[in-house]
Amino acid sequence: MEALIPVINKLQDVFNTVGADIIQLPQIVVVGTQSSGKSSVLESLVGRDILPRGTGIVTRRPLILQLVHIDAEDRRKTNEENAPKKNGRLTKGIEGEEWGKFLHTKNKIYADFEEIRKEIEAETERITGNNKGISDEPIHLKIFSPNVVNLTLVDLPGITKVPVGDQPNDIEIQIRELILKYISNPNSIILAVTAANTDMATSEALKVAREVDPDGRRTLAVVTKLDLMDAGTDAMDVLMGRVIPVKLGIIGIVNRSQLDINQKKTVADSIRDEHAFLQKKYPSLANRNGTRYLARTLNRLLMHHIRDCLPELKTRINVLAAQYQSLLNSYGEPVEEKSSTLLQLITKFAAEYCNTIEGTAKYIETAELCGGARICYIFHETFGRTLESVDPLGGLTTIDVLTAIRNATGPRPALFVPEVSFELLVKRQIKRLEEPSLRCVELVHEEMQRIIQHCSNYSTQELLRFPKLHDAIVEVVTSLLRRRLPVTNDMVHNLVAIELAYINTKHPDFADAIGLMNNNIDEQRRSRMRDLPPSVPRDKAAASSVPVTEQGDGGTGSWRGMLKKGEDFLPGDRTTLQPLPSASPMRGHAVNLLDVPVPVSRKLSAREQRDCEVIERLIKSYFLIVRKNIQDSVPKAVMHFLVNHMKDCLQSELVGQLYKTALLNDLLTESEDMAQRRNEAADMLKALQKASQVIAEIRETHMW
Repeated sequence: MEALIPVINKLQDVFNTVGADIIQLPQIVVVGTQSSGKSSVLESLVGRDILPRGTGIVTRRPLILQLVHIDAEDRRKTNEENAPKKNGRLTKGIEGEEWGKFLHTKNKIYADFEEIRKEIEAETERITGNNKGISDEPIHLKIFSPNVVNLTLVDLPGITKVPVGDQPNDIEIQIRELILKYISNPNSIILAVTAANTDMATSEALKVAREVDPDGRRTLAVVTKLDLMDAGTDAMDVLMGRVIPVKLGIIGIVNRSQLDINQKKTVADSIRDEHAFLQKKYPSLANRNGTRYLARTLNRLLMHHIRDCLPELKTRINVLAAQYQSLLNSYGEPVEEKSSTLLQLITKFAAEYCNTIEGTAKYIETAELCGGARICYIFHETFGRTLESVDPLGGLTTIDVLTAIRNATGPRPALFVPEVSFELLVKRQIKRLEEPSLRCVELVHEEMQRIIQHCSNYSTQELLRFPKLHDAIVEVVTSLLRRRLPVTNDMVHNLVAIELAYINTKHPDFADAIGLMNNNIDEQRRSRMRDLPPSVPRDKAAASSVPVTEQGDGGTGSWRGMLKKGEDFLPGDRTTLQPLPSASPMRGHAVNLLDVPVPVSRKLSAREQRDCEVIERLIKSYFLIVRKNIQDSVPKAVMHFLVNHMKDCLQSELVGQLYKTALLNDLLTESEDMAQRRNEAADMLKALQKASQVIAEIRETHMW
């Protein structure tokens, strides 16, 4: 069990070499208000004066303090490792039994603990300056001594409420966030320090600890300054847990006073005096309080905590190792054979582009439709529904139809509706299908552009190594798409123009629609004749509606036989003309026909109403036929002239434009930070693999 703490120290060293904080290692975090005695507690555990002293905020950077217990054999080995050589022989190494090492000074040995204190002050000011500001960048210090137990402690700035001097106004928030950053680590033990001469119920250290550890499973309370309580009072209730219960316990200690520090009283002497004080003041609790008991308790808690954390820690390290291995693979190896590498990247991009269209890409998008699936959606949902929403008679009023009929007859009154009017009006409606068809081409073109980015982000991450090659590929593909867009648009435009070029009234579907209308007209005629009064001659009523025949009245053919020659009106018909406004000039004056006002609106005659209804039905019938053709032919044209052409020609276009000897060096130039990121990923992977080996060794040694 005792060897578990050195394992964590080794892991800490491993990750310190890469400057990473991605693994939350078990450690003891010391929390307390300013002047609560945090520094004295740490120095008591070390047995040496190593921390800066003064008024106000002294600890301004986190200090990660690793205490390493050594024996005589460990000291001899360390001497041999650190002793300089002269003429092939070892000379004198480390003086004394205790020494320290900082991470930022590499292998420099500090045998003088006064130098350690000065180095902490200098390193603190190097980052934070001398304005009492704080920083979250930690200082790493290892103390090797036969007088310490194996521990890893973190000393943090003391909690404060009011900024002092030139401290920032939000100093309280900064310190609080820094403390929460460390104690939120579920693998940490919180050492909440509170002075005995303050009210335990108002302890800021316990308050902030409960925010992240409400059950108190990893919080240990330390009550300092037991000798400074008011006369006649004691901390018996506090130490017994009657005031604020703490699951891991409450331990009381006696700090050195400022006078003791000024008089150079050693920590060892202070611990002896502390023991005497506890035996005198708290004899029943003396063996469960004091600095020595605190050190043993922390060592025991940390060992058990490490034992509980190691399985999850091992899993976390293995997961991170796999992630960094994948990241390193994505960065690739330094390019040696540029020609084959370039051809390989071009081929892979072209294949991934085509696979994305076909739906067989390795990386399938789950958040939204992409590639071929989106193109399918555009064809059958967006484009299809847009066409279906186009009203066959949209923008066409009855007056427009009547006007077209009358304009097509010229100066002669017409016996039948001119076929020209039908063609004129139906072409006008068919023309409305061109805009959504061209919009369909535009949407597919945009999706083909989006596929480029998709392939760059998900499918061919190797391209991110070579930004110039990536930009060149994007430019070539974009240029090819740009060239195909007008070709596809022309084809779609021609599809609509083809429909406009010849109105096929002999189309089978159109003939079926005419037959259906004949049946409807016959039924309407019979119904009307049944509703007529007996005084109306049946032959006159029958003449008001003539069905379409192959040979209609007057030798006309096709749908024009649907219309009656005359303009007879049925009695009681509501379509009689409204009285026109009087336009008769005064008698005795010349008449200017151009001054006669044209009626703006009027009710249609029965003949006019029938003519308009028949034309509208025919327009709708033929429009639906054309719309069906367009809905089928436009997607086929887009697939042939744009999508399939890109699939067939993309690789040859990329090879022809980019696979050139003169462009090799330029295109395969890595981004500036790629080599750095590759090295960082390699170092991190190496550290994780080493950490995994350390855990595996302790597992084999201790049968864990």
